[in-house]
Amino acid sequence: MIELSTPTVGSRGRVALVTGAARGIGLGIAAWLISEGWQVVLSDLDRVRGSKVAKVLGDNAWFIAMDVSNEGQVALGVAEVLGQFGRLDALVCNAAVADPHNITLESLDLAYWNRVLAVNLSGPMLLAKHCAPYLRAHSGAIVNLASTRAGQSEPDTEAYAASKGGLLALTHALAISLGPEIRVNAVSPGWIDTRDPSLRRAEPLTDADHAQHPAGRVGTVEDVAAMVAWLLSKNAGFVTGQEFVVDGGMTKKMVYK
Repeated sequence: MIELSTPTVGSRGRVALVTGAARGIGLGIAAWLISEGWQVVLSDLDRVRGSKVAKVLGDNAWFIAMDVSNEGQVALGVAEVLGQFGRLDALVCNAAVADPHNITLESLDLAYWNRVLAVNLSGPMLLAKHCAPYLRAHSGAIVNLASTRAGQSEPDTEAYAASKGGLLALTHALAISLGPEIRVNAVSPGWIDTRDPSLRRAEPLTDADHAQHPAGRVGTVEDVAAMVAWLLSKNAGFVTGQEFVVDGGMTKKMVYK
């Protein structure tokens, strides 16, 4: 275990590690936390883009490369964070094999199945394992990014659905194991438009895309980031082991063709 530094007046304050932060929801979460004064460590497999977005986000952003399914890389990454900042207050497990569709079950390759579960489920476990001592020291919090597909499916999504369902179970297990010092919750996004702004402008979603949602629109990365930020805050101090669905109401809508 790495020795923790004692926070001092004028220090950078709270430190959060956000995985899969080079783009999409992870990047949105990192940007939101920075706007609230957090020091954010972004991690991702994409070194080039990760380094670029951290530079754009400014002095409160720092990038490290990490494959969350590799325990050696996770341990090294956490050590880098502690070496640089001396503390860790929050962990956001967002890194994932994000495409929910595999090929048909009969043709599903076991290596693909294992890779999806390694990143989407084993990764958050490894991160919690290696971050727990440092989160505990500051009464920190963990947020896991699950999915509404943990509770509903399209055809040929076995690996992704299983990994996200497992992540919800891991979330409440960790909440019991790590409490009361560390709170652990999950956020399950629905349809979130994670595309870069230039692509969203060039290829806007249709009115029908938005209208089918009870909330009247498709979600944004900011919708998810706001929920994550609240769960990491002291305002959520009595909240642990829970799933928060951010889907514009779609999972509560009865649909018959």
